[in-house]
Amino acid sequence: MELKVINANGEAQAAVAGSDTLFARDFNEALVHQVVTAYFANARSGNRAQKDREDVKHTTKKPWRQKGTGRARAGMTSSPLWRGGGRTFPNSPDENFSQKVNRKMYRAGIATILSQLVREDRLVVVDSFALEAPKTKAFVQKLESLKLDSALIVTKELDENLYLASRNLPHVLVLEPSQVDPVSLVRFKKLVLTRDALQALEEIYA
Repeated sequence: MELKVINANGEAQAAVAGSDTLFARDFNEALVHQVVTAYFANARSGNRAQKDREDVKHTTKKPWRQKGTGRARAGMTSSPLWRGGGRTFPNSPDENFSQKVNRKMYRAGIATILSQLVREDRLVVVDSFALEAPKTKAFVQKLESLKLDSALIVTKELDENLYLASRNLPHVLVLEPSQVDPVSLVRFKKLVLTRDALQALEEIYA
């Protein structure tokens, strides 16, 4: 599979060969949906706490007598039918939202997304991506020279200058190959890989 290569000015260069296993896989919408949904679910924390009828503050006195009032029977004001009563099935702080995805399925999902990015011309390869100083202005200028506005940039090693210069930009994310996740891949308009990062991704997922 040939991948598009650009130089420092955003101009097209000779294509580079990529793994067919990683960049020429058929699109599987159901698999991508499952992988992305599981990633979001596994990031959730069970921090919601609701009270049942035992936990709410109430009196145990019967609101009115059992018969003769014409109203429905009522035993306590903590009933879930009452305003201010406890919940029937309350959420607990230890609620677990995680979803299990097999390693083989996860790798297949990543490969499916990468292959689709290649088909949509949203994946490019550059020789290197580095900065001499941790300056956001210099980083933005480099993006403009590459003709990029929203991009996920993957480098083999994330140096401090690149991290500090990019962390304040909401439309850009810089990661190492081992940190690549399905949500980041589908979130940005472009995926930029350095040659070293391309080789590392193939070693991990191909």
